[in-house]
Amino acid sequence: MLIVSDANELFGALISRSKTLDLFLDKSLEIVCPEFILYEFNKHKHSISEKSGLTEKDLFLFLFLISPRIKFFKTEEFKDFLNEAKSISSDPNDIEYLALALKLNCPLWSEDKSLKGQKKVKVLTTSELIKLYGL
Repeated sequence: MLIVSDANELFGALISRSKTLDLFLDKSLEIVCPEFILYEFNKHKHSISEKSGLTEKDLFLFLFLISPRIKFFKTEEFKDFLNEAKSISSDPNDIEYLALALKLNCPLWSEDKSLKGQKKVKVLTTSELIKLYGL
């Protein structure tokens, strides 16, 4: 299944190293993200480090190791969907994720309840994905 992951799912895989990480490693999921996720990762690396107990160096090593499982898209590749994404999101940080999901016509993996309220993009939570894939 092709799915767009939001930043909190990647951060959760780093922090809890639980079923969320299992999903990132599951070969039946084709995970894609806007390159914006790398900006968010860098912006929040100190907080992620504190919550995960990993050093910032270890976080970047983890990202390096997991990145082959993620296809990153430049904003240019889905720019035609940004306005539509803006119209359905109240959070500017969600716009690129929604736009990419719109472009690829695939679900978005997120725990964000406000995203679940819109009807343009199917949003799946971690627990829903775990049930789908029997992890």
